Amino acid sequence: MSSKIYSIELSGLDGNLVEIEVDNRSGCKPAFAMVGLPDTAMQEARERVFSAVKNSKYIFPRGKVVANLAPADLKKTGARYDLAIAIGAIRLYQNIPEHHFQETIFLGELALNGRMRPINGILASVEFAKKKGFKSVILPKENAAEAALIPDIKIVPAGCLREAIEYLSDNISVLPVKPSIKKEVPPVKVDMAIVKGQAQAKRALEIAAAGSHNVLLNGSPGSGKTLMAKAFQGILPKMSHDEVLEVTKIYSVAGLLPKSQPLISHRPFRLIHHTASAISIVGGGNIPGPGEISLAHRGVLFMDEIAEFPTQVLEVLRQPMEDRVITISRARGSITYPAQFILIAAMNPCPCGYLNAENTNKACTCERWRIERYKKRLSGPLLDRFDMQLNIQPVPHNKLINQEKGETSSSIQKRIEKAVRTQQKRFMDYPIQRNSEMDNRMINKLCVLDSKSQDILEMAIKQFDLSARAYFRIIKLARTIADIEGCDDICTAHVSEALQYRIKR
Repeated sequence: MSSKIYSIELSGLDGNLVEIEVDNRSGCKPAFAMVGLPDTAMQEARERVFSAVKNSKYIFPRGKVVANLAPADLKKTGARYDLAIAIGAIRLYQNIPEHHFQETIFLGELALNGRMRPINGILASVEFAKKKGFKSVILPKENAAEAALIPDIKIVPAGCLREAIEYLSDNISVLPVKPSIKKEVPPVKVDMAIVKGQAQAKRALEIAAAGSHNVLLNGSPGSGKTLMAKAFQGILPKMSHDEVLEVTKIYSVAGLLPKSQPLISHRPFRLIHHTASAISIVGGGNIPGPGEISLAHRGVLFMDEIAEFPTQVLEVLRQPMEDRVITISRARGSITYPAQFILIAAMNPCPCGYLNAENTNKACTCERWRIERYKKRLSGPLLDRFDMQLNIQPVPHNKLINQEKGETSSSIQKRIEKAVRTQQKRFMDYPIQRNSEMDNRMINKLCVLDSKSQDILEMAIKQFDLSARAYFRIIKLARTIADIEGCDDICTAHVSEALQYRIKR
């Protein structure tokens, strides 16, 4: 006799249906075997399941028990199958109605006393279960609020193995679970109003937030690069419901969801140090998990002192900056994570930081060869992927001591929200949301330039030897500037401003 139960294995954010069969061979030497490519954590499930069943006052089958996890060629990881295996074993000796099993997914780790422990990746798992047509999911109570974010599927929270069995035996019923979403306290933000001077840089960051463009801030120490990058978080547009679920799924798989809040409702801001490894940035490990670029999805990745990062670390950014996804390949297969982020990078113009610095008495003390070597730490292909490259100068003393505050982040954010709504309307029939995501075909259709704007752009390409990638990025930048100004068409003023942010002087 064997029993059949369903669970889910996650591969990145994608799910795979796992069919669990538990069989008992009486008359054999007592043993508990697991087949179907289980990893170490799953192999240890034998001890957890045996103790949980015994301590929950159920009979564990005598003789040899075999748990088969199909498909056999899919690697099974983690402790998420404990509940399913335990229930499969109990069914061999206890009569449990059949009608629940064909429409239910079982997820959860078991403690030795039968208590249910929460697992990672619940949001992606429940979403997959719904797509596959399952009607309900039995899972740990601690995961219930997160799972309830997916509508139209029944969530059955269980505090222990016995509660799950009682529900399956129709001895208890459960009330509908609602996501206990509390009003999340926004992260500490620096208001753009306290940034003195730097009108051009603040304008550039407004454009970047509106169109999701990458920005490189190149300037002397103390010119406000880091301060403006932190203030950038406060002008980002609010996330849509779909974006919230996208980001929450990533943090759920990574095990980074706050216990008190099952939803990531503000755009991520990931600040990484130059000692970070390539794997921590792009993701990976024995069980490939999301890296910083995926944790920054729909938000900001801030790399301060980018020239101090190892070259091999910087070069791994090139592909995800262009494709907006990252594919991690390992022996067990390839996993793809989303990586649609805004890269804000800051660097000094030279090792000492004072090359061509204005409004300061400090002069550059670097030899020419050191300056050239320092600049070459950022390759041409990487630099080409920044939509805006700004030279930031220290703020003059008279502006620094001026007590008058600039425009607040909230007022800037209102203009950005308006520009984002314009883009959402434009891309209603396209699988993108922001101007920076347009491909060349979309640009040719949606970003038509008049003859004068085209002439200005062609002249700039010849004079400054701009690449094809730079050409299309300038047009996308001009489109965002036009959206902020509320213009339906791209004008020469928009193209000229976009060129100012692209051409290094």
